[in-house]
Amino acid sequence: MVSRDSIVLADAYDLGGYNPIGGYGAAGESKFYDGLLRLSGGTAMPTLEPALAARVPAADPTSTQWTVTLRQGVRFSDGSSFDAADVVATYRAILDPASASEIRTSLEMIDRVDATDPVTVRFTLRYPYAAFPVKLLIGIVPSESVATPGPAAESSLNTAPIGTGPYRLTSLSPDRVVLEANETYWGPAPQVKRLTSLYVPDDNTRAQRMAAGELDGTTLPPLLARNFAGRAAMSVVTNASADWRGVSLPTGHPVTGDPAIRRALNHAVDRTAIIANVLGGCGRPAHTPFASVYGPAHNPDAVFAFDRTLATTVLDAAGWRTGTDGIREKDGRRARFTIMYNSTDTLRRDLAQAFASDARRIGIDVVLEALSWDRIDPRVDRDAILLGGGGEPYDPDTQAYKTLHSSYLNPTVGSGYDNASRSANPTFDMLLDRARRAIDPGERAAAYRDLQTAYIAEPSYVFLAFLDHVYVARDTGWVMSGPVLEPHSHGVAWGPWWSLHTWTRRP
Repeated sequence: MVSRDSIVLADAYDLGGYNPIGGYGAAGESKFYDGLLRLSGGTAMPTLEPALAARVPAADPTSTQWTVTLRQGVRFSDGSSFDAADVVATYRAILDPASASEIRTSLEMIDRVDATDPVTVRFTLRYPYAAFPVKLLIGIVPSESVATPGPAAESSLNTAPIGTGPYRLTSLSPDRVVLEANETYWGPAPQVKRLTSLYVPDDNTRAQRMAAGELDGTTLPPLLARNFAGRAAMSVVTNASADWRGVSLPTGHPVTGDPAIRRALNHAVDRTAIIANVLGGCGRPAHTPFASVYGPAHNPDAVFAFDRTLATTVLDAAGWRTGTDGIREKDGRRARFTIMYNSTDTLRRDLAQAFASDARRIGIDVVLEALSWDRIDPRVDRDAILLGGGGEPYDPDTQAYKTLHSSYLNPTVGSGYDNASRSANPTFDMLLDRARRAIDPGERAAAYRDLQTAYIAEPSYVFLAFLDHVYVARDTGWVMSGPVLEPHSHGVAWGPWWSLHTWTRRP
């Protein structure tokens, strides 16, 4: 169907928006750009290895100064040379309020970025931050491309990316993007010379086009992907992630803001059944944002027992009485709230339906609304959402801080979906900040374990599961490099194709 050195994929994500200043590729998945560091493979927590950095940087004894020596002889896809000025310009542009970057607040620990010479960059931090190497996955752009301050959303980089990565963009339309190998790439030249990605938001349509032989691969919900198991020359690929799905519970809502409702829902939801019946076994229970992959920072005792009797006891004690129709009431208010979910995402739909069914069993009425994201956006403060998270899962700080810290209640800080429950808990803030600033690994891990204990006592979401991302791939004769722990973003930039430039042709 295609030449031997080309592949065609279908993605559920919009095409374009290829500007690192706006947050594109912050977890290191871009094929247009390189960061100073890049991910290694494996199913456990990946290590970070040099990309545009000549070696992995180390901090000074105070962990507030990180010096990065750069790789030499690298060129951008437009032919210009890469040096320290480009690194400085990239990070300064993200930090510039004029860029209106959604990832600006995730770099708020940076006080200064300076080039000490053409091949050396020094990051000076406001406080010790052991997780700083994770912030070096961001793609670097030419200094000239960000010389004029302005909104990242309006930059030409969104549709005409200029990077040092293994591929360059040659064609872009709303439903199709074509990448070709960057023949001046500083690393080994990619053997897959052409990648075409199609925008196909509907899950069933992607499955149909995969079955019809139009595609070499796509991402699908687990139960839909099952239909391809055992088919000749096709594989169903399951990759582990720290990508969670859960339900936000807005504090300002008279029902979801009630601590008893939050606790009861966490005990009422049958996570094991959801994983079996909705995820087809492709996932693990989530009670907090911390997956077991975080090792000593994970608290295995921080769980909500599945206990509907306990859930009803909690509601009874809080004054939520069961009405004649089985729905509880308190002070004349019914235990009723709305959960919104993205209308094109069948997995979120199915998770929302399962959650609503479990809530009904303890007398809470959940109304489901399928909406586009632009219609969900203005209602984040008022209504619950079937959310996903874990966009930068390569350290506990980047996994949990934006989800739980009260600083994100400020509408000018981060994305509107950060701390979507709009919960302010001083204990959470204290432990998150203590862990963020700790240099000693044991102290950091202890603070995160204590945070999880505190969260179980006062939950602000109902976390449901950590997903295993599921892909269907056609055997096209390539030797792939194996999986990597994946973040929330799980389009075809990930899966078997996350390291496409390293593939080799099978003999």
